[in-house]
Amino acid sequence: MAYPLGLKLYLLAHRGDAAPDAPPPRPEGRLVWLHAPDADAARPLAELARRIMDEPGYAVMITGPSGTALPDGAVLVPPPAEGAVKPFLDHWKPDLAVFSDGELRPALLGEASSRGVPMMLVDARAPVLPHSRDAWWPGLTRALLSRFAHILTLDEASARAFRRWGAPADVVKIAGRMEEGTRPLPCTEAERAELARLIATRPVWLAAGLTAAEEEIVIAAHRSALRLSHRLLLIVVPEDPERATGLAEHLEAEGFTVARRAFDEEPDAEAEVYVADNPAEYGLWYRLAPICFLGGTFSGGAVRDPMEAASLGSAILHGPKPGPYGGAISRLAAAKATLPVAQARVLGDALGDLMSPDRVAWLAQAAWGVASDGTEVTDRVLALVERMMDE
Repeated sequence: MAYPLGLKLYLLAHRGDAAPDAPPPRPEGRLVWLHAPDADAARPLAELARRIMDEPGYAVMITGPSGTALPDGAVLVPPPAEGAVKPFLDHWKPDLAVFSDGELRPALLGEASSRGVPMMLVDARAPVLPHSRDAWWPGLTRALLSRFAHILTLDEASARAFRRWGAPADVVKIAGRMEEGTRPLPCTEAERAELARLIATRPVWLAAGLTAAEEEIVIAAHRSALRLSHRLLLIVVPEDPERATGLAEHLEAEGFTVARRAFDEEPDAEAEVYVADNPAEYGLWYRLAPICFLGGTFSGGAVRDPMEAASLGSAILHGPKPGPYGGAISRLAAAKATLPVAQARVLGDALGDLMSPDRVAWLAQAAWGVASDGTEVTDRVLALVERMMDE
């Protein structure tokens, strides 16, 4: 495919970048390349990667932010600089490319297209060039959008944005958001049943991934809520497991009756706080606690993915700092499936509002609906991937 003037000028201006360090080996099989511009876009792509790799003979390479959780066997690498796309594509030789969100990397898209790599865009919001000044190249955005076989947008407003920037009308389709299809975290059923027997009918809330900066906030909230419900139990899992012992000692010094998971102590009728320290047991705590506070949302950002709690029926409380889970929290908030707390000093009041079983059940049901929604979009994308590979 011939390059239009704007793309030719862009490529001339961005040539000469150094090639990256030696990449990992290319996986065997037919390689699907997924690109995520940020962590929020990477999570549903990771689920798509798992689904693709369930197909015999398929492999996945993802370009995206470091730290993205991937299924076993998938390869994560940083995207190449615009002047180093040829060695990147020489090495990986992708059979298909799936880009997310709307970020358009001109050199990367142009070179992949020239090599005949089929490309599609999913979870598309609006076309975005990495640097706003690049939009001045004549016809650049229109030329890039014409390279995609399918552009699946989030909604009608997104579809209009792509058509306005020159995407072919028959290529743009409204599909909705691809979701990661959160898998409920596991737990040992016998252990859950025994702890549920000990807790019985007591109200319970969980502080998941509690940061050191938020300990006093949660302590004050628990003390306040105990005045309304004297049998209330707090299960707390600190962000840093090494902090569990110090936190338990601090809680005892504050006058609370504390049971420690690490010492095989049980949350009996006298315990007011149960301190756990094993991150592998979150599936157990979400099942036992009808209310979950997302640790980190009053400090640097949520420590745990809110969809973990949502998929297991725990109503979610959170502060104003979502951090890396901004997209997930926004989707939950749009469905009125969380209780946001603007200021730390009123966390206890918000917790008191959730002492009503009906209120908790409504929030939990709405959150579960968000956590389980959108998987049909992933199914549609997977079907398109398979069809395009066959073609």
